[in-house]
Amino acid sequence: TMGVLREQGVNGQVEMAWAFDKAGFNAVDVHMSDILSGRVALEDFNGLVACGGFPYGDVLGAGGGWAKSVMFNERAREQFAAFFHREDSFALGVCNGCQMLSQLKGLIPGAEDWPEFVRNESEQFEARVAMLRVEKSPSILLAGMEGSHLPIAVAHGEGRAAFRDAAHLRSMQSSSQIALRYIDNYGQVTTRYPANPNGSPAGITGLTTPDGRVTIMMPHPERVTRAVTNSWRPPEWQEDAPWLRMFRNARVWLG
Repeated sequence: TMGVLREQGVNGQVEMAWAFDKAGFNAVDVHMSDILSGRVALEDFNGLVACGGFPYGDVLGAGGGWAKSVMFNERAREQFAAFFHREDSFALGVCNGCQMLSQLKGLIPGAEDWPEFVRNESEQFEARVAMLRVEKSPSILLAGMEGSHLPIAVAHGEGRAAFRDAAHLRSMQSSSQIALRYIDNYGQVTTRYPANPNGSPAGITGLTTPDGRVTIMMPHPERVTRAVTNSWRPPEWQEDAPWLRMFRNARVWLG
């Protein structure tokens, strides 16, 4: 069972639920009010995905209000911490869900060194197609996808990965936690706009935990899981686009 988590202002939950359903999950709509009121318990789910959108209008920074609704509520904080500490659970955060989970890193084992996500260098909302390279990482969602160069949708105003300092960035680069990077049309990692839409250092746009159970990414794989939703596609793709592999990987991991 997959919990598709949303808060007021989230708008990416339907595509996300479709992708997990297509991969063999039973996707369940979970609003934050369900957790805060005790109507829904995270212990009932194998997986959890925090979707993209604009919770609380992003008034406390992208994902900030959403993260604080967890951190400042005892029931929610305990439920999320217990979920992340289980060894049979996994989680995904996309776009605003990525920003939100990055602010919950104190609850997620191994996520202590994740960056924060701050305003794009362009000072504007960026909605476009980007190219990514899948890095070698322990992420259970990206298993077998290492080295792939794939198009993906991006739509964010605060997607720049901000590390504490240069030493922090270097230590993360030498770890296995960097999962996705922006590349240019030569296949090279890039910091140049617009191939890198937000100015993230070393093209970093996806991270995972050392055990690979929790993965966060700024771009939207759920928007391009069907071949027909890509701006261009080779004919051999047929119906399924490569990003559907990510959702199927989650189902394989659960057995």
